[in-house]
Amino acid sequence: MKTAAWYFDFVSPYSYFQAMRLPALAALASWQARPVLFGALLGHWGTLGPAELAPKRQWTYEQCLWIARRERLPFRMPREHPFNPLPLLRLALVFATEGTVPLAIVSRLFAFVWQEGHVPGDPGPWQALLGELGVDPAQLDTPGIKGALRANGERALAEGVFGVPTTVIGQRRFFGFDATEMLVAFLEGDPWFESAAFRGLAAVPVGVERRRG
Repeated sequence: MKTAAWYFDFVSPYSYFQAMRLPALAALASWQARPVLFGALLGHWGTLGPAELAPKRQWTYEQCLWIARRERLPFRMPREHPFNPLPLLRLALVFATEGTVPLAIVSRLFAFVWQEGHVPGDPGPWQALLGELGVDPAQLDTPGIKGALRANGERALAEGVFGVPTTVIGQRRFFGFDATEMLVAFLEGDPWFESAAFRGLAAVPVGVERRRG
């Protein structure tokens, strides 16, 4: 069975959608759910998130509402977006083993945001969530938790992760919820991934580079 490192951030609705698919894929891979700070990935690669461009922000929310309808998933926009996901990322890592979080915890924290519509800045719901999980708020500020999140981020960058959700299997990356079917095909051993056409993509030369700044 292949090992699949799954990088995600609770701020990402697309990560939520894919998280809801992972239990059904448990027979295809050993999943390592690794929370990372999406903003840090964007900063490293010098890119903008979908919510940082006004027209794309609106489109993203509209598309996510449509995806939720298509997938028959509960979906509720949080009261603000983007929001600071750090408390949720650290909360997940309280339950982690070597940076990997149990999928049950991942699902519960995604539900807090994308099904119940809360963010960590909502005092009542946030305290209720901590109480439900039996976590002291002080645990989120320990060096071990902060170090685990930083280590996940460094590992993600070393593996070429540029956004969330991304699944890394060996040297191959699968980015985005819309790549889920492609990911499943790979896990099921589709020989197309060994085709000359697919393997030749790495050799396509860069023709023009856009100036930055």
